[in-house]
Amino acid sequence: MRITPRAYETKKVVDILEDPTFDSPEQMAKALIKEIGDMIQMRDLVVLVHTWESGHKGLNIGPFGAVAEAESFAKKMSFGGTAKVVPITSSGVLLANHDGKTSWPGYCWNPDCGHAPFNHAMDGSSRGKCHRVDCSCERFVKDDPSAKTKKKPAAKKGAAKGVNEL
Repeated sequence: MRITPRAYETKKVVDILEDPTFDSPEQMAKALIKEIGDMIQMRDLVVLVHTWESGHKGLNIGPFGAVAEAESFAKKMSFGGTAKVVPITSSGVLLANHDGKTSWPGYCWNPDCGHAPFNHAMDGSSRGKCHRVDCSCERFVKDDPSAKTKKKPAAKKGAAKGVNEL
């Protein structure tokens, strides 16, 4: 399966690789495999559903990371019958929508919440209180609070002299 790594996925892997608290390479390998499994579980994938020329059920093959990859595979194999590309919804996304997934892009970064944006009420042009009965979140937190950068103060007008003003 071919997948294009996303920036936040790469960062999570790098964080594990640079973490000095692992006692052994095996511990680190287990953490990496678990993290990458979680990442793949959060992706919607596609499968090929095959039917033989006789109309009988054929070979169902997958998963693939993209429609183009599935179509390319089907052309290379070129066995009889027809194959349709079928998108499958990720089990990880379904679970995250139900249980919440804190520290994952697109989900609420409030550590007590982690639910999807559509679980939060609209509050003007932003999202407010979480609709989930079991959640006490008062406001949807869109981005990682620890990653926020401080704004640099704006330069005062007239403070710097241009080249033509010398």
